[in-house]
Amino acid sequence: MTTYDFTVTTPGGTPRSLRDYAGRVLLFVNVASKCGFTPQYEGLAALYRDAAGRGLEILGFPCNQFGGQEPGTDAEIADFCSAQYDVTFPLFSKIDVNGPAADPLYQYLRVEAPGDFGPDSGMLYDHVKKTRPEAIGTAEVKWNFTKFLVDRDGSVVRRYESTVTPEEIRADLDAMLD
Repeated sequence: MTTYDFTVTTPGGTPRSLRDYAGRVLLFVNVASKCGFTPQYEGLAALYRDAAGRGLEILGFPCNQFGGQEPGTDAEIADFCSAQYDVTFPLFSKIDVNGPAADPLYQYLRVEAPGDFGPDSGMLYDHVKKTRPEAIGTAEVKWNFTKFLVDRDGSVVRRYESTVTPEEIRADLDAMLD
């Protein structure tokens, strides 16, 4: 099984096979418009503008599971991202990334890359430990802007927690794009 075996939903409600992205390096990101990490949209948009021609595809999945920080409709989210951060990479319909209603794609991503979230994650660790202690030590997505890197064959390579900026993963992306 690879990420290509999944189908996601566009903001218009149309199913889209991830097989459409076969042969590209993928970066899956659960996003939110009212989060302390929301400024990462700027770095993601810059990465996409710079590297899409080399085979990078960033796929954004709005999620409202963390502090209610993505309350808008799909259309409102798209408008915000375009107007505030010049986002041109694809955004999909809002999903759950954890829990019983978690999207199957994110269930798969979490199993393939459970992450290394721990005390060295700084203030985010302290926040999650205080507000969602049951998530500590699990493969759950801990917060908005968790990123999953997938190679050109559709295999999950690595997970980056929310505190890792798009700029900090640039070297990993460049190595896969060259």
